[in-house]
Amino acid sequence: MTVPSTGTPAAGAPAGVLDSLGMFAAAAALPEQVAHAVGVARGLPGLPDREYVEQVVVLGMGGSGIAGDLMVAVAGPFLPVPIIVVKSYDLPDFVGPGSLVFALSFSGDTEETVEAAGEAAGAGADMVVVTAGGELARLAGEWGAAAVPVPGDIPQPRAALGAMAIPPLIVLEEIGLFPGATRWVELAVEQLGRRRDMLVSPGNLAEQLARTIGRTIPLVHGAQAVGAAAALRWKTQVNENAKSPAFAAVYPELCHNEIAGWGQNGDVTRQIMTIVNLRHDAEHPQVVRRFDLVADLLREVVADVLEVRASGEGDLAQLLDLVLVGDFVSLHLAAQEGIDPGPVPVLDEIKVRLRQA
Repeated sequence: MTVPSTGTPAAGAPAGVLDSLGMFAAAAALPEQVAHAVGVARGLPGLPDREYVEQVVVLGMGGSGIAGDLMVAVAGPFLPVPIIVVKSYDLPDFVGPGSLVFALSFSGDTEETVEAAGEAAGAGADMVVVTAGGELARLAGEWGAAAVPVPGDIPQPRAALGAMAIPPLIVLEEIGLFPGATRWVELAVEQLGRRRDMLVSPGNLAEQLARTIGRTIPLVHGAQAVGAAAALRWKTQVNENAKSPAFAAVYPELCHNEIAGWGQNGDVTRQIMTIVNLRHDAEHPQVVRRFDLVADLLREVVADVLEVRASGEGDLAQLLDLVLVGDFVSLHLAAQEGIDPGPVPVLDEIKVRLRQA
């Protein structure tokens, strides 16, 4: 697989920007991370035969949970069996023999994922673990489960999307449930290289979007599964990198509820809210019309309506293309406020307090 590379120092944080964990460089390394993830997922022992898999279940929280959303969006429409994502301690009762369960945790110590994975293994599910270590790696050895190692030099779980999401796609291909996954990944790597080269150039799209959003609160709209996963990723990256509120909603559902909530407070929302529409090629024709109609309705009651259109061939390429733009937008939002995007002390505090209970 050919991996595009800029080979320029511009892939790091812009001069004078606070970035103690190297989040700008980590974002710029996504093409290489995705390409590398293919090889480490090949030839895993102990995978079930295709005919024995009745459903696919993905366990994960936070940045690892987004990897599950990506799997649903990209592989779900083509799988001959259902696939769901579980972001909780609780495991559906149907999980057992016949279930292929992917337990995704960057640290290996995410308590919700570890607990749900333990239940799944105890119920007789076939387990595949994707982690950099921790308790989940230890349990994988105890269970005799297939395990995919995640590079330990990635600074934060949210910077490991390629390392977490791509191996399960390759595993599904090797089992025979998702033929062609490798080719879709190759196309994604090509597009990510092109987009990355644009995003590390001065005055790029992400800088422009961040300046326009400014101190307003982004409400990110996407369509269907690809757009939903991309919009959620944008929201959470703004939350964690820029330490700012952000929200997400999905077409066509938002046309049945959310837009009714804009009628009373336009004098307020006009000052604090910016709509960001994430567009891709697989939108239903009626959804395309809905984007235009809603934009016309909301322009008078929000600060701005922005649009980012995906490039690349295939759902995976377009989803990761939107992800990469959003990652850089969130980093520039942090930079323009002098915020260090890497550390998330409030999340660490919650984990500490939970352990003390």
